[in-house]
Amino acid sequence: MKTAIITDSTAYLPAALMEELNIHMIPLAVALNGVIYDEEIDIRSTDFYDKVRGDGPLPKTSQPPIGRFIELFESLKGTYDAVISIHLSSGISGTYAGAVQAGKMVEGIEVSTFDSEISCYLQGFYVLRAAELAKEGATPDQIMAELDDMKLTMRAYFMVDDLTHLQRGGRLSAAQALIGGLLQVKPILHFKEKVIVPFEKIRTRKKAMNRIVAMLADDAAKMSLEAAIIHGNRPEDAEKWLAELSELLPDVEFTISHFGPVIGTHLGEASMGLGWVKRRTN
Repeated sequence: MKTAIITDSTAYLPAALMEELNIHMIPLAVALNGVIYDEEIDIRSTDFYDKVRGDGPLPKTSQPPIGRFIELFESLKGTYDAVISIHLSSGISGTYAGAVQAGKMVEGIEVSTFDSEISCYLQGFYVLRAAELAKEGATPDQIMAELDDMKLTMRAYFMVDDLTHLQRGGRLSAAQALIGGLLQVKPILHFKEKVIVPFEKIRTRKKAMNRIVAMLADDAAKMSLEAAIIHGNRPEDAEKWLAELSELLPDVEFTISHFGPVIGTHLGEASMGLGWVKRRTN
């Protein structure tokens, strides 16, 4: 059985890697100054952050139209027997629900959908694992079972420079943002039950980073991990953190990725995240 792997743009996987593994991507969109852009196609992260600096209104983000899913599913019929469509958390976007609905409207190809309950390169870890298994000839059921197993060890934590982006975008309550701002707190955030919530309140960014690293080190002592450093238009900071982490935890396989336009709209520039999952052992 030949299985196609689909994801959305918020996995922020490199185009060359998606081409190599034959991963299909459906973009989310961001509306900025009256212009609608498909992220990772019409607009890249650096250009996006350049355009949104200042106190103007936040860009608007939108999920892919269902018709785009249907069109892609239909185009894969004949070449593939099945599709696995992997998307950002259903708690922050309707993208997953759109894929589910579209899958019910297409005949002649088996469609399975997976809610990553997360986003960015951590979502990408699921996509890459699925693509590897599909390439090896695994069945959709086998791939979905592996993705479910990955959820047991998936961890992700991040810090934002300004909580008002999350509050204005509806991803954090006004009270949480206000308290954080008044106290100059740099909370560690994470996904819980599919939505973004505070994990711990820490006074400085450096202490927050150290806390996240301590949690990574604790898991790394128990299992072989792959990890991703994710930045909001701060590649130099990400490279510096990578050098520190690689020296501290040489057995962890690290990757650097970014918060693109859609996720960056809600987190803001200078955000930084670190996530990890148990590495595939077979």
